[in-house]
Amino acid sequence: MPAAPALDLREGFRSRFEVVPAISDDLVEEVYRVRHRVYCEELGFEAVRPDELERDEYDNQAVHLLLRQAGTGEPVGCARLVRTSPLDPHSPLPFERYCAPSLDRAIVDPSMLPRGTIAEVSRLAVMSPYRRRRGESAQPAPVSEGDFGTAENPRFPYILVSLYLGIVAMAGIHGIETLFLLTEPRLAAHFAKLGVKVRQIGTPIEHRGLRIPSMMSVSGIVSGLDPYVRPLYLEVMEAVARSLRSRDAEPPTMH
Repeated sequence: MPAAPALDLREGFRSRFEVVPAISDDLVEEVYRVRHRVYCEELGFEAVRPDELERDEYDNQAVHLLLRQAGTGEPVGCARLVRTSPLDPHSPLPFERYCAPSLDRAIVDPSMLPRGTIAEVSRLAVMSPYRRRRGESAQPAPVSEGDFGTAENPRFPYILVSLYLGIVAMAGIHGIETLFLLTEPRLAAHFAKLGVKVRQIGTPIEHRGLRIPSMMSVSGIVSGLDPYVRPLYLEVMEAVARSLRSRDAEPPTMH
């Protein structure tokens, strides 16, 4: 972290953003629209679709997170947590397919873990106005060396970090202990500044750029967070929990 940080992360986040679990059909559709804008229209990773919704076969077993601008509600970014299929728990998660030859199973063999306790972070996407710094426009959720600023002028990468922390909070609620992800090479060093350990579990692969198969412990993230970052995690976690409680408190729809 920058020396003598001068940022109140909780208040700084509240003044800029809100994190929203996609717990309704309308919110899930908004996530798909963000993904279509970023993955299909801007980056060309997927084909443009007539309905302007980017979806795949893993969305049926995923929970989604939306980041919005405070006050306006304009979408900023999104991410999803892909769980194993309840109908076929041993069917592979996306990274297990992409990385099968490159995984170091002496470190971890995902197929041998309790399948209900693992999930994958994927489809991180940030809208173009928030990734316009030089060299970032070609990445869906870019990592920059200058994200933390300098000791004299510290800053904080609210967007990327709050999306990850929101996914961690959702993982904990759903009983997930181990998160897998394909990361940019710089992400582990980036997150180490926050007290988050990202462990490489295989050799890099080419997947929309160079990506490293990695894993994170949900309980390890929560217990290891830098005290400077913990208020931001609590803010995000409480927002996620409030949304889920409000959903559960709603009366059933009458048909």
